[in-house]
Amino acid sequence: MITRKFLNRQQESSPFPQNAVKKPYRSTAITLLTGAVLLFSLLSCKHEEQNRLQTSNYFRQNSGIQTGGVKVIPIQTQKGKFKIWTKTIGYNPKIKVLLLTGGPGASHEYMECFESFFPNEGIEFIYYDQLGTGNSDVPKDTSLYDLARSVEEVEQVRQALSLDKENFYLFGHSWGGIVAIEYALKYQNNLKSLIISDMVSSAADYNNYATNVLAKDIEPKALAEIRNIEASKDFANPRYMELLMPNYYAKHICRLPEWPEPLNRSFAKLNQVFYTRMQGPSEFGLSGKLTNWERKNDLPKITVPTLTIGAKYDTMDPAHMKWMSTQFKNGSYLYCPNGSHMCFYDDQQHFFKGIIHYIKAIADGQKYVKL
Repeated sequence: MITRKFLNRQQESSPFPQNAVKKPYRSTAITLLTGAVLLFSLLSCKHEEQNRLQTSNYFRQNSGIQTGGVKVIPIQTQKGKFKIWTKTIGYNPKIKVLLLTGGPGASHEYMECFESFFPNEGIEFIYYDQLGTGNSDVPKDTSLYDLARSVEEVEQVRQALSLDKENFYLFGHSWGGIVAIEYALKYQNNLKSLIISDMVSSAADYNNYATNVLAKDIEPKALAEIRNIEASKDFANPRYMELLMPNYYAKHICRLPEWPEPLNRSFAKLNQVFYTRMQGPSEFGLSGKLTNWERKNDLPKITVPTLTIGAKYDTMDPAHMKWMSTQFKNGSYLYCPNGSHMCFYDDQQHFFKGIIHYIKAIADGQKYVKL
């Protein structure tokens, strides 16, 4: 061990006074520290200024009358013209996400939780009430509730909102996922990216999962009563919903003990005619116009970057949705281990962290994103 006496001798024998050695080093250290503080302050100010400019740009206002982002779009159908309601939140020339709701027949309102996440990340997104839902026109002619016509509606909305392959992300949830797949198969040259949430690519596989997995998760006595009601086509019977809520909805639609108000508000406005015509009256599988819908073999035709989102407790088989991601040329997969059909409510941590990372990565030029 070096003794204190040895250290003192070393200091005494030095040709330089002790203070003369220490002062320059102290001065240099102070100078470096001061410079670091100034550099940090300058960088912080620059970062704050960039954030301020990004925020002000995100919430910029166009000239003219301000409508809170609402734009009513006239569309043309084989049965005449109708008005479609949209609402844009934010501005980002590189990222514009059009939200296609499910149901079929649900309004945009159940997706209001996106407002708690996307604006903070500078992601522009657009609410969209499809024909027959929410604030859009409700046609008397139910033949307009049709998949092919819905695809053409999306294309007219895209044109009206000036979305293109440089910025157009099409997000489809549930029934919206079916429309999104069909849109991509016909108009993918207009897309930057496709996002399919909680929807498989085959009606037959959907029905098999409902019968062989979901139904078996229900207590046998309750399932027998549900099946009896369906067999007698007594779907308006209040008992049907009394059975479905604890045995099906609470397990596989939204697992939160209290459903969020936007979800309840949207479901209260569900267009039952639209829903029944496309889905059918039963909750266990498809029996309406979508009964024979099948696109498994066509997925490789979609070459734009595509994200599929699955959840452990979903009404849709998450394994099927993971498989779908392998069929696209540029497919990615996001899994929500705590989520159900409404995983953007009951598994927000995984859903929004994953989808935000994906959207930004695609905007930066990536084709595949590991999540």
